[in-house]
Amino acid sequence: MALAAVVVALAALLLGTARAPSSAATVDFAPSERHARVARLVSSMFERSHYRQAPVNDPVSSLLLDRYLESLDGLRSYFTAADIEEFERYRYELDDAILEGKLEPAFEIFNRFQQRSRERMQFALATLDREPDFTLDESFDFDRRKAPWAKDSAELDELWRKRVKNDAISLMLAGKTWPAAREVLRKRYERAAKRSEQVTADDVFEVFMNAFAHVFDPHSSYFSPRNSEEYRIQMSLSYEGIGASLQTIDDYVTIMEILPGGSAQQGGELKATDRIIAVGQGKSGEMVDVVGWRLDDVVALIRGPNGSFVRLLIQPGKASTDAKERVVTLPRTKITLEAQAAKKELRIIERGDRKLRVGVITVPSFYQDYNARAAGDDEFRSTTRDVRRLLEQFEAEGGIDGLVLDLRENGGGHLSEAIGLVNLFVQRGPVVQLRETGGRVEVLESEAEAPAFDGPLTILVDRFSASASEIFAAAMQDYGRGVVIGQETYGKGSVQNLYPLDRYAIGQDPGYGQLTVTIGMYYRVTGDSTQNRGVQPDVRLPSAIDTDEVGESSRDAALPWNRIRPAQFRREGTLAPVVAELQGLHAQRVSSDPDYQHLLTEIETLEDVRKRKSVSLNLEQRRTERTAMSHGELMRENQRRAAQGEEAAEDAEDIQALPDAILAEAAQITADLVQVEPRLLARTRPGR
Repeated sequence: MALAAVVVALAALLLGTARAPSSAATVDFAPSERHARVARLVSSMFERSHYRQAPVNDPVSSLLLDRYLESLDGLRSYFTAADIEEFERYRYELDDAILEGKLEPAFEIFNRFQQRSRERMQFALATLDREPDFTLDESFDFDRRKAPWAKDSAELDELWRKRVKNDAISLMLAGKTWPAAREVLRKRYERAAKRSEQVTADDVFEVFMNAFAHVFDPHSSYFSPRNSEEYRIQMSLSYEGIGASLQTIDDYVTIMEILPGGSAQQGGELKATDRIIAVGQGKSGEMVDVVGWRLDDVVALIRGPNGSFVRLLIQPGKASTDAKERVVTLPRTKITLEAQAAKKELRIIERGDRKLRVGVITVPSFYQDYNARAAGDDEFRSTTRDVRRLLEQFEAEGGIDGLVLDLRENGGGHLSEAIGLVNLFVQRGPVVQLRETGGRVEVLESEAEAPAFDGPLTILVDRFSASASEIFAAAMQDYGRGVVIGQETYGKGSVQNLYPLDRYAIGQDPGYGQLTVTIGMYYRVTGDSTQNRGVQPDVRLPSAIDTDEVGESSRDAALPWNRIRPAQFRREGTLAPVVAELQGLHAQRVSSDPDYQHLLTEIETLEDVRKRKSVSLNLEQRRTERTAMSHGELMRENQRRAAQGEEAAEDAEDIQALPDAILAEAAQITADLVQVEPRLLARTRPGR
């Protein structure tokens, strides 16, 4: 149910990893009989259980070849056009390879990748023997996802010459000399080569089977026995670390999601898409460069004893490759329900001579202490219980005039908790519909006879609000119970089931791994799916999250949006008549809000950076560009401070965490709703 938060390499495990030539004889990988058995089992389970109910046939084979090549060489930096042309003979044979367990084509492709990457590493290391000319006016195209394949090795040589030069410039912009940068890169490339040579046949098989699973949809996955254990640790939240899910993308260990309750979320300094460049132990330990490392080795460095510290050198995500790096120091903590529990705060909003009390409840995930509940503990922790308790506290402290339920970055969780949270705000009725693979539709209902809070309500969401968050927000919108504000949500309306594959094997410890398969879809009570489109806000607020990069609609093979028959439900009313009024008040207010206007300029600047697909390889030009970016950041911040009557900052380094302009405006919109809703109630909710 939750948005995937699994720290495993999966299809990106080997993407862009450089390999040095080995003095030992090259060893080609080959599939085992166990791989053949697992492949046949997985293919039959997809044909039988996946929501698409699609056969494994030639069209699947064609897509599989593309997915597999992307998994190995997504930036098109290793294979040549001749290699790709040669692989075309397998375009309509990979389905048979899986169905029959004859996986030699998949391993042959990987062995060619292994050969090409060794050649590239040999060239990269040789390039370091001579200092590049940093005065040349040339550029490096760092985003080659849609570039044509290189014609030959000479074209790859030129690409890699620029890549090595760019790596050196990035280090020199951080203060290193060429000799120091050369040594860092030499160690980086040699270490990456050594670690990549530790790849096993199981790793190759996992990458290929994930490429197969992702032909059907992005949330179905195969886990090798080793990564099955990693998945179990992540989903149990029983490990000690910083609370972030990671994935290897283009040689960089990249933060994919900030997990509720960890120090990464509490500190607020790490964001999804940030890249980890180096890791240091404690508050002063030596920083170890981890670019090109295997993901599980980086995870091992980040994890550690509860209470200890780890330092991360971070390069901001979705920025240019030489974006200013920063060091983030985080305590390692054990993620607990207490840490991820819902929290409240009270905001006083002045409206004329009135001081409106607007409550804010932040819900980081839809959690439940399942073990305590199973043990018969009547006081087990859960999202629904905690939010009810916070509402009661607000009431005991003098009540609130309106409520903001903040679901930003809430990737989901327990379905029962999404339904339970709906219980707190509407009377008994259907909440969500579940359609299974065979077509059977089940309507899941709330059971409360009376809501815990019936005042003005807004639901704040962003692109990372997914799954259970979308179910709740959609129900509030469909019942006319609350106004959804923020950014369109993620759009994950699918349901996955976990299959431990060893249960289908004969013998002890067969090592089959496990499989997640999409087996259903969620639908709103109106019959519309949240899949792909997400929940559209009634009042849109800006966000730095790029919807072209984040969200279900950005994922290959995502299931399409559709609709089914609506459930029988009774709206509490409609908030549509008031939305235009809320939007007008919002637009008038934010036009003179310094924090809000500053956020808009920061987002605009970030969008300009995102559009760049290449960087200059002239060192002085890069220094000039970086200085200009830092100056622009300082200028914008001082404009904000001047409008607020605050003292100007002298350096960009002095800029601290900025106020949450989006939450502040959400509270203001809720205050608007407090004043408007009595008129609305009189018109649309006569029975209430």
